[in-house]
Amino acid sequence: MRTPRPSAPSATAGAVFALVRDGVATTRADLAKHTGLSRSAIVSRVNALSALGLVVETEDDRSTGGRPPARLSFDVDAGIVLAAAIGRSRSQLAVFTVGGDFLAGDTVDQEIGVGPDELMPQITTRFDALIDDAGRAGHRIFGVGLAIPGTADTVRGCSLDSPIMHGWDGVPLAPYFGQLTSAPVFLDNDANAMILGERRDTREHFENVLLVKASTGLGAGIIAGGVLQRGSLGAAGEFGHTKTAAAAGVACRCGDSGCLEAIAGGWALVHALQDQGRSVGHIRDVVDLAVGGDAEARRLIRDSGRHIGETLAGAVNLLNPEILVLGGDMAKSYDIFVAGLRETVYGRATALATRNLTIRATMHSGQSGVIGCAALVSDRVLSSDAIDASLRASSASA
Repeated sequence: MRTPRPSAPSATAGAVFALVRDGVATTRADLAKHTGLSRSAIVSRVNALSALGLVVETEDDRSTGGRPPARLSFDVDAGIVLAAAIGRSRSQLAVFTVGGDFLAGDTVDQEIGVGPDELMPQITTRFDALIDDAGRAGHRIFGVGLAIPGTADTVRGCSLDSPIMHGWDGVPLAPYFGQLTSAPVFLDNDANAMILGERRDTREHFENVLLVKASTGLGAGIIAGGVLQRGSLGAAGEFGHTKTAAAAGVACRCGDSGCLEAIAGGWALVHALQDQGRSVGHIRDVVDLAVGGDAEARRLIRDSGRHIGETLAGAVNLLNPEILVLGGDMAKSYDIFVAGLRETVYGRATALATRNLTIRATMHSGQSGVIGCAALVSDRVLSSDAIDASLRASSASA
């Protein structure tokens, strides 16, 4: 007697939403084909998603006869997402639809060394104004996405170890939003946020990506096998303080010496020009000079790319990424920077690891940080598991 096979697990409402959100299923018939669910089960799940405000049904005007089937779609305007990329001297803010469309943005320029008690209230106040500017006052806020330099404790929602954000370590950031929203607040490292935004919007769906943020400091975001790699303490990608022979004896802002950042980080390039009597205050100033043709600024940025490439070559050998993305302030001088980086990455990594490697600038330029923060929220609150959890909570409170 043949033992009956166990039935496949039934597709949950979260799984149904993923099919609709990604455009895989646009009708109930599509859902039946992809899930094997009965008509009544599909009706139940679609109704539950409609009650959450995530799925809408509209009449299909493309029908040529008979009763037109209802078209299912993700309501990208069901609510909003707040995003803030917090930096050392500047923070970028933006409001997006939950579907990822940009609505309004702003920039907060801050004093270097400002603490969370001073900066975070400014950010929440600006967000309040931005929501009004976007015409979304009273709309549901699905979540807040934050990015900070250095290692982020994504569980406690605070900085874990940042040599440039003094006074931030161990301070949870979610409570600062208590007056603005009760929505969940998600925190990650700045490079991690950037790579999430990069991967969400790319059409190639790369599974192995290395993103380098070259700005005041240096950091990397890593996607391996389609999964963002944070490491055991969230410190994956913090390569700026890797020791390098070229920086032997050179003091670093972390308090140690010999770090890659001490000769290749944006702050080091600024100090190099200042020591020559040049009037620069930020790596953005150095980049503007280089793009404008300044020979010394161009040399410094090219050398930065060379030094970074020496360290990245080892990462390319270990991870074998399909694509290496360059982001941060130095990406504006991409041609200059990448000339140095290519020289050492291809010269030091193995021929096999670099055979199909593509190097390119981030798609979002200066907005990559906030776009990534919005993606951080969407990845969490719109996942199948999160949708199912939300429905369970609604049922329990009914």
